[in-house]
Amino acid sequence: MNTDLAPRHLQLRDQLFRRWKTNGIRAGDRIESQNEIMKFCDFSLITVIKTLKDLEADGIIRRQVGKGSFLVRAPWAEAHHRVGFFYNRDVVGGGIFNNEFYTKLVVQLEKAVVSDGHEFILGSFTNAKMPMAVWDALDVIVLTSITGDTNLDFLERASSQVSVIDQTLIHPKVHSYRIDYGEAFREMFAHFDGGPLRVLYLDSEISSNEQRLRREAAQKACTERGVDCALHMIKVNQEMGLGNVDLLKDALVQHDPDIVFGYAPSEWTPLIQDHTRRDTKIYAYVLDSDRPGFAVRTEEWMETILPVIYANLEDRKAKGAVHSFPAHFQP
Repeated sequence: MNTDLAPRHLQLRDQLFRRWKTNGIRAGDRIESQNEIMKFCDFSLITVIKTLKDLEADGIIRRQVGKGSFLVRAPWAEAHHRVGFFYNRDVVGGGIFNNEFYTKLVVQLEKAVVSDGHEFILGSFTNAKMPMAVWDALDVIVLTSITGDTNLDFLERASSQVSVIDQTLIHPKVHSYRIDYGEAFREMFAHFDGGPLRVLYLDSEISSNEQRLRREAAQKACTERGVDCALHMIKVNQEMGLGNVDLLKDALVQHDPDIVFGYAPSEWTPLIQDHTRRDTKIYAYVLDSDRPGFAVRTEEWMETILPVIYANLEDRKAKGAVHSFPAHFQP
């Protein structure tokens, strides 16, 4: 609905719903009186009175003389949820289905949401521009590929629940659903126990909290392995395909690694094999794959994520938190 063209009382209705949704108002909670509404809106007293009467007639609010007005039913929190998944087009420039990792992620998320009887919407944003009108019409937005360049001002304006996936974002309104690779890294080093190791970690040049946490986990696991573990790191852009791999080629030749791991898309495997020994192992971040690496089964992951999302929709004042799901090492 274009609220600029809608009747004034419907514009106010939408504004009140957005305000109550943002503030986590639940059925039974007290809402503002008509005089309090007049203080924060630009509508006439006649419009305010009509809007409140309509809401009462629709069974959404109840007004009691001498006690105030109370929310009876929250139309934005019905059993049918609208869940949106949005990716950063500045990062995934070729589109979500041109990225193997994100394709598997979004397909499983959509499958799980629809199977639960809810509505699923797919879209994108950029570091500077967010589709706020779309986001505010949804119950929850699940975002991915947020980087250090992403403008996060929208977090203070969003009325829908905000979640990030395959990310870590510390914010009182945000629930982060990340993959914990710490134990999987340790499993990898334990698999090669018994001799010195030369290891090359491919770190992403796309800066984010998650990228930093993965790098730190790799460093920690190598340190725990002992002094016979020589770790080298280079930054790569895993979204650029084979067009940006000169640094990778040089590092493979210079360090002659026993193990190459980290951000290593499958299309890089032949190139890495061409520049390393036959026994060099390659371990990447993978979803729903038998490829060697640090694996996550998306169906199991969604089974842990969605109940939390649905529970938070019942309690929109729930504070943000970080939820971790363990990857496992796949030799």
